[in-house]
Amino acid sequence: MSTTAIQERLITADEFERIAHRLGRSELIDGRIIQMSPTGAKHGGIEGNVYAMLRDFVRKQELGYVGTGEVGCKLPNGRVRAPDVAFVRAEQVPPDGPPDGFWPFAPDLAVEIVSPDESPREVRDKANEWIAAGSQAVWTVDPASRTVTVYQLAQVPRVLAIGETLEGGDLLPGFACRVDEIFG
Repeated sequence: MSTTAIQERLITADEFERIAHRLGRSELIDGRIIQMSPTGAKHGGIEGNVYAMLRDFVRKQELGYVGTGEVGCKLPNGRVRAPDVAFVRAEQVPPDGPPDGFWPFAPDLAVEIVSPDESPREVRDKANEWIAAGSQAVWTVDPASRTVTVYQLAQVPRVLAIGETLEGGDLLPGFACRVDEIFG
């Protein structure tokens, strides 16, 4: 995904949250607003597949919230990141539902669809940032290699390929899908 910084003065996550709705797809990185280009059709389709599978499973099990479309999340390092798909456990969702603004924390599961212009290091760094911020798991979905890499705290990342099964583990007990379904 192509990115461009669009302002001179550094701002806070709270300032960014107040204006973000006017900016389109963007994140706040080290006080700078980074505008992101629209995703491609393949990216959007994969994002929709992951969202639909997670949403259906989470709803049936009443496990919490699943959102898509770059849901803003304020991280402890002052950044505002926006995963392609986010899962937040029910106990973290306020009784009156998700906030109108950003989540004030990292989601329990962040799903990132790898863009064609992202380097392996950028993808790895973003996944590790989510884990450091409190996400229990991160799935990076790579359309080019048709793989899903699963990151979890204090574990070696696992790469799953076509024909293998992605499971929800302790975070989403009982969730399973074939990697093929994500790209189908």
